[in-house]
Amino acid sequence: MDTNPYLEIFIDESKEHLQAINDHLLKLEQSPGDLKIVNEIFRSAHTLKGMSATMGYQDLSSLTHQMENVLDGVRNEQIIVDASMLDVVFDAVDDLEAMVMDIAGGGAGNRDVEQVVALLHAIESGDEPTGSPTTQDIHTKKQMEVDQFTLTVLEQSREQGLHNYNVEVRLREDCLLKAARVYMVFEVLEQLGEVVQSEPSVEQLENEEFGLTFSVLLVTGENEGEVKDRILKVSEIEEVHVNEFSAAPPAAQPSESIIQPEESPVETENTKADQESPEKKQVANKTIRINIDRLDMLMNLFEELVIDRARLEQISQDLKHGELQETVERMSRISGDLQSIILNMRMVPVEQVFNRFPRMVRQLSRDLDKQVDLTVVGAETELDRTVIDEIGDPLVHLIRNALDHGIESPEQRESKGKPPTGSLELKAYHSGNHVFIEITDDGGGINKEKVVSKAIANGVVTEEQAQGFNDQQIFELIMASGFSTADTISDVSGRGVGLDVVKNTIESLGGTITIDSELDKGSIFSIQLPLTLSIISVMLVEVQSEKYAIPLSSIIETAIVKKEDILHAHNKKVIDFRGKVVPLVFIKDVFDVPETLEEEEHYSVVIVRKGNKMAALVVNSFIGQQEVVLKSLGEYLSGVFAISGATILGDGQVALILDSNALIK
Repeated sequence: MDTNPYLEIFIDESKEHLQAINDHLLKLEQSPGDLKIVNEIFRSAHTLKGMSATMGYQDLSSLTHQMENVLDGVRNEQIIVDASMLDVVFDAVDDLEAMVMDIAGGGAGNRDVEQVVALLHAIESGDEPTGSPTTQDIHTKKQMEVDQFTLTVLEQSREQGLHNYNVEVRLREDCLLKAARVYMVFEVLEQLGEVVQSEPSVEQLENEEFGLTFSVLLVTGENEGEVKDRILKVSEIEEVHVNEFSAAPPAAQPSESIIQPEESPVETENTKADQESPEKKQVANKTIRINIDRLDMLMNLFEELVIDRARLEQISQDLKHGELQETVERMSRISGDLQSIILNMRMVPVEQVFNRFPRMVRQLSRDLDKQVDLTVVGAETELDRTVIDEIGDPLVHLIRNALDHGIESPEQRESKGKPPTGSLELKAYHSGNHVFIEITDDGGGINKEKVVSKAIANGVVTEEQAQGFNDQQIFELIMASGFSTADTISDVSGRGVGLDVVKNTIESLGGTITIDSELDKGSIFSIQLPLTLSIISVMLVEVQSEKYAIPLSSIIETAIVKKEDILHAHNKKVIDFRGKVVPLVFIKDVFDVPETLEEEEHYSVVIVRKGNKMAALVVNSFIGQQEVVLKSLGEYLSGVFAISGATILGDGQVALILDSNALIK
């Protein structure tokens, strides 16, 4: 039987079942006696086992079968659900996910799972899993794995001419104070560069919860020999191996999107009864899976249609032919409806990103010895698939940052009169033509004095500059490259890498990130993202004889300003706009536009805003509002100042699309 035609379906459905198992295990941890939840987990595991066996992935099927035996024991009330049992099952699910990712990457799904199987078998036979190899032992034997975010950091360091080394250190067998030796090794490594990750974790190393070996991922400008020699100077070190670190990024999600008719009800976790009703099953059968590449092709064709539509509208206006104008108007309405349908087809709920966070928060809070209650709001909010694919890693880092830096330990919280359990909220909602994602915690907030002093010490700003900063500008300093307020470095955060990458990623998607914080009350990180990246509404303007497009999302209003109303402040021309001083930005000077028109007695200005900053862009005239297709300038012209792309207008001319954020800066 040729299984290749079914491979994509198998991978996609396997991920859905594993996600369902993860979600229900988290619920089971909160309600250990609820057998309905166990039945849901068992059903997903049983389906996954059958699919794996049919496709010929025996390792996947065998591990699922062993996990199924444990769940069956819980169902029959022969096995008690406790923390140690759930830890083992979670580890088994991690291995299953790794196998599926290997299959998605073209592998055979093979994996060494003897340790996990032994633990599952011990639980099934009634033995204490603590007597068997611990989950820590399992992790130390795995190859060091890095997430997509860490890979981005490593890639940037490599571009800067630095080395990424995997440093393996082995202590002597007669070493008495292992933690002290590890500390001394880390001291040496911190002098050489930055430690990005360790295996086992820093906390495990400090508690001496490891054998004689440990590995460290080091970013440094020194060569291998220098790193090795410096570490060997620490006493009681048996041997050191230094190799260039190379890791393939985690296998990408299969390029598929699920298209649902608008009338289909959204399936939620609290509608178990609905899932089993025949009406719901019939509706679910109306959904089909379509490869995202096909949707991209459809979108590209429609973009060309939008350009031709604008051209036809221009011709019909010039000719003033009645029947032609009627036909073009009708075609514009139909293509507008078609545009809405195509854009909706590409929209997927942010739940696809959010559903990985409950498990991550559970694990991180345990690693940090903190109590955290995660609340997810608005998971059904939809975003373009392109944005969804890019936003996952920045959110991961912001959540890790909130858990490590934001939320305090239970003891600290109680000393401040707070409940011992911290609150972390992940919220998504629509507002206008944008989607907002907010990460809110009730932790310690941002210490402004500490941020300013660290920024001055790191050379991010000068003392004179810092004196004139408002709260918002101080908070933005934490997103500067290499900035960190962490007093100690852990394997969660504190390296001074991360938030700058988060900011760059979000801005590359046409979004913005703002921070609001109150000391000892908490922080809110708010991300604003466009609904889609391909077709945008703009205001077309003329600068001398050239045409430019300004995205409507950043425009407050347009105005006509007389020359005598222009003021001067700090050697710059400004205007008084509703009681605020707004600087003038002359587009013709920014882009060296050739002067073909004489200067008039008044200026046409477009008021744009980014956060709490504003600017008035000076143009010659306004053409009007239009929907345009955003086209990339390509690699050759990438990085041009204040230009985010270009578009083809109805008359065939090319208009550059202005990046108002860059102009405000």
